Amino acid sequence: MSTNEARRGVEALKQFRLATADICDVTPLTPDDDFEVSSQVFPIALGAGSALLVHSDATGLRYDRTPSHIARGGLDHYQVTLCAEGEMEFSSGRRKLALRPGDLCLIDMAQPNRTKLTEGAARRCQVRTLILPRALLGPQLAFPDAATATLLSRADQPSQVLRKQFTALWQAGVNGDSDAAAALSTMMDIIATIVGSAAQIEKTVDRADRPLFLAMIKRFIDAQLDTEMLGAEQLCRRFGVSRASLYRMFVPEGGLAHYVTEQRLNIAMRRLVSPAEQTGRLIDLAVDLQFSSDSTFVRAFRRKFGLTPGEIREKSQAWQRDGGAPPAPDDILHNLSKH
Repeated sequence: MSTNEARRGVEALKQFRLATADICDVTPLTPDDDFEVSSQVFPIALGAGSALLVHSDATGLRYDRTPSHIARGGLDHYQVTLCAEGEMEFSSGRRKLALRPGDLCLIDMAQPNRTKLTEGAARRCQVRTLILPRALLGPQLAFPDAATATLLSRADQPSQVLRKQFTALWQAGVNGDSDAAAALSTMMDIIATIVGSAAQIEKTVDRADRPLFLAMIKRFIDAQLDTEMLGAEQLCRRFGVSRASLYRMFVPEGGLAHYVTEQRLNIAMRRLVSPAEQTGRLIDLAVDLQFSSDSTFVRAFRRKFGLTPGEIREKSQAWQRDGGAPPAPDDILHNLSKH
């Protein structure tokens, strides 16, 4: 190898590391001066999001995506990778995969992982990758946070279908065809079918076990009433259902938001009559229960119970002075109904 060729290898590694510094650490499996890499990148727009098609051709190397990269990179994407030449080893936590040419895998880039690419007979490792924002693929998956390290073997019929669709998508992306978005949508449908789709879960929810599933969601809500984890998006992601299905389940409760507010108001009532919390500030109670302001909290409380939180607290204190024992919320309401 000439001196100029060696310098090119070292410089190529330096530039590649700079380009990927926020995504991963790069370790060559060859001497630095032997390092070579090339790539092609094609964006594909789909609705409000966009995906990237990437073809990489390199000498052997290893990628390490650490918690530090995840924290500072803001990259919340999935990666579908086709091993085209050489071999690929992927690990995330206890999950490990070994890919040969023709195999595919689904990777969650929001989780720490390691990828090792070993050269094939042509002294190259080649991979073709589709990078998808979580907002595009996640809603279609039954368990979007547990999909990483899914192996799609070249020997399996579904994987063969996916590989053909990947080829069609690549050709459309390279040529800038107008049907690239449709090809991408079809590919995401195939991925969801293979690894488990949200629609499949919803069919289960729509059958006889819907009440059990609803009870499970309610238990989770009741345990998280003082947190911000109860938005429709968070619940859909956690339980693998669509917004439409989630909202349908809560129709008998007056809607999801109504149910959550009612449960928070019930907690507020219990705290207001508790002797241990008689001196707490109402604004602190409102903030603890995730109300946007104390006035919003007071209005919602009055609509439900007919009195303001301050008035309930005064009634509770008077009850205790007269009766000596802390009142239960039902006792307070029963007493109020007589006046």
